Amino acid sequence: MPERQAPTPKYRAVLFDLDGTLLDTAPDFLTCTNRLLASKGMPLLAEKHIRRLVTHGSAGIISKVFSLAQGHPDFEPIRQQLLALYLENLADRTRPFPGIVELLAELAAHDIPWGIVTNKPERYTLAILEQLPLGAAPAVVICPDHVQHTKPHPESVLLALDQIAVPPEQAVFVGDHLRDIEAGLRAGTDTIAASYGYLDEDDDPSSWGAHYTVDCATQLSKLIF
Repeated sequence: MPERQAPTPKYRAVLFDLDGTLLDTAPDFLTCTNRLLASKGMPLLAEKHIRRLVTHGSAGIISKVFSLAQGHPDFEPIRQQLLALYLENLADRTRPFPGIVELLAELAAHDIPWGIVTNKPERYTLAILEQLPLGAAPAVVICPDHVQHTKPHPESVLLALDQIAVPPEQAVFVGDHLRDIEAGLRAGTDTIAASYGYLDEDDDPSSWGAHYTVDCATQLSKLIF
């Protein structure tokens, strides 16, 4: 009997958002935020609260935790204090979500390139990746430093795909925020909403218009292969 050929993978490339999709970075954000709060004699946060804020970046954390508008004279100095503390704790407790390392190994075994498209600045993104080996290295990493327009604009997704020479219709973008799904859809990729990520209380991933929605990263493999 002729040998049965392995099924052709559904996609030629997979792109991931970073925080809340590929990596659980909230524990280190909690550490640096609480260190900042302690230095100012303020009450500390529980991890469940920081998980709702991480998706908004350092500006969102300062705005919510310190009740400061971005135009306030204290806003930027406090934000820089937070970023300095974060740089000291980038990968102490940060880990890939369960199933991610196995998925990346599976992609490597099929010679499918994967990449990161994030709104996290390059300085922090590359430092985390250097300190947290994922087994298989990304083929491309796109940060705000590399584009004029960040997500939800599709520029960063299209730049990533251009660098690995894969057309949008043969790729999928996975993210835990509406802006990720919008960026992927506008770029022309398939999209997967990661509902296990950093969601606000009123977020409803099922309403984002993604092609698929997953409750944990271990479900991604069945959608990609």
